[in-house]
Amino acid sequence: MMQKIVIKMQPKCGRCRTKAMMIAAKASGVSSVELQGENKNQMVVIGDGIDAAALTSSVRKKIKNASLEMVQQM
Repeated sequence: MMQKIVIKMQPKCGRCRTKAMMIAAKASGVSSVELQGENKNQMVVIGDGIDAAALTSSVRKKIKNASLEMVQQM
């Protein structure tokens, strides 16, 4: 079942955003990753069978301020 996961983050620089997107893209089941929000501070991940908590934890290790905002079934 497809999921839409929104992770709110506060990256310090553009390089940190890139790292966060690379982490999400490498996760199993992910089909697309994009940044949204006025400051590009929300990462929207769409895929099938993604562990949202594990993904958020992985992003948090690189980007100190990251939190899971929403998980929605599509």
